[in-house]
Formats: sequence, C-alpha cells, structure tokens
Amino acid sequence: MRYEKALVTGGAGFIGSHLVRGLLRHDLEVVVIDNLLTGKREKVPPEAAFIKGDILDIELIERITSQVDIVFHLAAVVSVRSSVKEFYADAQTNIIGTLNLLQGCIRGKRVRKFIYASSMAVYADSPDPCPISETYTTEPLSPYGVSKLASEKYVLQVGRQENFDTVVLRYFNTYGPGQTFTPYVGVITIFVNRLLARKPPIIFGDGEQRRDFIHAGDVVEATIRAMEEDITGEICNVGTGVATSVNEITQMLCSRIDPEIKPVRAEGQPGELKNSVADISKARKILKLSPQFRIEEKIDEVIKSIRVSGNKQSKGTDYV
Repeated sequence: MRYEKALVTGGAGFIGSHLVRGLLRHDLEVVVIDNLLTGKREKVPPEAAFIKGDILDIELIERITSQVDIVFHLAAVVSVRSSVKEFYADAQTNIIGTLNLLQGCIRGKRVRKFIYASSMAVYADSPDPCPISETYTTEPLSPYGVSKLASEKYVLQVGRQENFDTVVLRYFNTYGPGQTFTPYVGVITIFVNRLLARKPPIIFGDGEQRRDFIHAGDVVEATIRAMEEDITGEICNVGTGVATSVNEITQMLCSRIDPEIKPVRAEGQPGELKNSVADISKARKILKLSPQFRIEEKIDEVIKSIRVSGNKQSKGTDYV
C-alpha cells in the first residue's frame, strides 16, 4: 500500500528525526509535531513541515490527523528512572497522548496505518541474557514500561475496532549520532559525554546488565519496513539479538577516549532490567529486518558526533 503523507510525533527527537529523514528519502510528505521539551527544532529537515505542539492538545491532534494517511507515534516521556517518581506525568503523556492520536485517527477518517514505537521496557526481567521473543512475559518493572504496554494494547484494540492497520515495534537500546545528553537515557551517550568532560562513567550495580544495542539506522529501516509490508495487528521486537554488558560498553568507550579514566560504581537503580536482549526472528520474517551495523564498528561515529556538537555534561542539563 502506498502512503502519501505521514505524521511523525516526536519528530524533533533522536529516533524521530532520523525517521523523518528516512521517510523523506522514500518520497513521503512529512509533518512533524513536537513540543520541543526534549526535541530540537534544528534536527527537523527543512523539507518536513514542523508544528510546535503537544500530543495532549486534542484539538490540534484532530486537525493534523485529518490531513495524513499514516502515523508514526514516537513522542513520549522516555525515561525508566524518572518514571518511578514521576509516574503521573509519564502516564499522562504516554497513555493519554496516545489516546488523543487514536481519537484523532477515528474522527479524521483518513489514517490507514498507525505505527507505534514501544519499548523493551514492557517485558519482565530475564534470568539470563538469552534473546526473548514477543511472547515473553510482559510484566514491566517501571511505570514507563506500564505506560508503553498499556498504549500498545490501546493501539491494537482501537485499530481492530476501527478497521485501520496497526503495528507495534518494541525498540531495544537505540544508539547513534544525534542523541543529546540526558543523565537518564542512553548509556552510550551519557558515558561518552562524561569521558569527554574527563569525568568517570558511573556504573549502576555490577555492570553485568546485558542489553541489545541497535543503531538508529537499523531502527529506521525496521520502522519503514513496518509501513511498507502488508501487515496489521503485529508486535515486533526491533533489536540485533546480540547481548552486550554495560561493563563491555564502558571498556570500549574508555579505551577509545581516555584509558586513564576508570569507572565508578553506584547502587543499582529501581525499575531497570538486568537482561534485555531481543529475539528478532519475527522481525526478520515479516519486516525483512537484517541489522546492518555492529556496535564495535559504529561507536566511533557516536563519539565523533558528540565531540563535534560539544560536550553537554558540564552544563548539567536534565533534558534530551
């Protein structure tokens, strides 16, 4: 099915801005909505129409969704750690914002497909770093995970009820150039910023937490495939299937930036998974996903990007 005009919520953010560029390369007309609390206006390509606004503004959302035929919903409060204390704000944006978009799709009667960016945070912790499939237990450890899981269920239910296509993509740890520093999201970006500021990385717990790090380029490719493939009502992991520990990431970065700096340890944080690695068998089958980038090969790209953009750690910002 061919789409002409796409809405990308959160399109001024890290993954969102990469996605916007990908959609433009596929000759779609793209509208971006972002409240710029965490996104950056300069990340939005000039070829895309930009609207500064909030997904909690139902009247604005209804106007926009009546003008597009596919929605990529990436806007969210994205922090496991902060959601533990700020659970109300997390739920308000992540759940009510999603409901506003779904309501807009229903009333506008033009949207034919809704692609929802979910998260690995919906899963229960795994006792070992073996890849987990989409059927693995969904028992989130954090309010953030709860809000993403609830939104998934609304998206799939409303899509079936109102007869438009839906796809849920569970993104694992996404990295790449353009992820602005925040002390809460993106361990690679956090560690690079600290090392460039000649500060030691802080490892929470024993550092043996194992994650599935996937490059933003591969995430964008999977998301565009979700648009192109004739699928609906599906949930897919978007990762690599490769487990990398926080200790391994730390060693990789320290050796490249400043081997003299040694990490420091801190207590583990509530709500964070010990093991989170994707089984991508389903994505390989229905999205034709084949991750192209290995973290050992792309980590220098991230370091260079942060060096060029300037180290934000010293400013103490709390924003993405």
